[in-house]
Amino acid sequence: MSNRAGGIVVRRSRRLMAAIVVLGSTLVLGACSSNEDAEIAYEERPVEQIYTKALDFLNGGKFRQAAAEFDEVERQHPYSQWARRSMLMASYCYYETNDYDSSILAAQRFLALHPGNKDAAYAYYLMGISFYEQISDVGRDQKMTQNALATLAEVVRRFPTTEYARDARLKIDLTIDHLAGKEMEIGRYYLNQHSYVAAVNRFRAVIVNYQTTTHVPEALHRLTEAYLSLGIVTEAQTSAAILGYNFPGSSWYQDSYDLLAGNDLRPDENQDSWISKAWNSVF
Repeated sequence: MSNRAGGIVVRRSRRLMAAIVVLGSTLVLGACSSNEDAEIAYEERPVEQIYTKALDFLNGGKFRQAAAEFDEVERQHPYSQWARRSMLMASYCYYETNDYDSSILAAQRFLALHPGNKDAAYAYYLMGISFYEQISDVGRDQKMTQNALATLAEVVRRFPTTEYARDARLKIDLTIDHLAGKEMEIGRYYLNQHSYVAAVNRFRAVIVNYQTTTHVPEALHRLTEAYLSLGIVTEAQTSAAILGYNFPGSSWYQDSYDLLAGNDLRPDENQDSWISKAWNSVF
């Protein structure tokens, strides 16, 4: 399954299924096949029976029914070891049905009740990718992107040596690039409206906060445009000079160079410029 997010492609991870198989099989006492698709009616049942039926649904790819049965384990037997495991199993099943809010709530409930559990890393990871799957294009609110970034960063911080952290690092890079893209979109809008100071503030955010993203060359060029329009020549020259030094083959640099040349100017870095200081603080 894939999801679009302004250039981000999200794909289901095989490690999710591998992890859930391990989680699910730990408590299995036996298996009985089931092909039921109907909604669950309340019926008091032994915990082993509910859990095994949930696994049957899971193994058959009936994730919605499986989630309902795992929830039933927690509802009928809240203090059993089965209930603890069922929270994560339900979270995974909700994720597979694209019910990301329910997936997040189940994982959060698990972490609230069992923060030190050995499967906490998986719970954080499920939360992170559930936020990540909901990333929207840069024209919309980026709350989900921010939530994904914060949660995935928590996976890396708390569980740096796990396989979840490795995957989280890749997704973090994409979320950061996406947030930078949002700043660029707003900055371009202000630039087109001739609101040059507002535009500078957005492009500045990219240079200061997102210097490792793909949007930096354009941000430097747009700063050249905006500052030249404001008549702040030294800043325009500085942004073009940094662009040319770091991305000499970029079409954005050629555009900046031509823009300056058309005003009888050339790229020239001012070491006292905030652009120079921000750039050198990272590189």
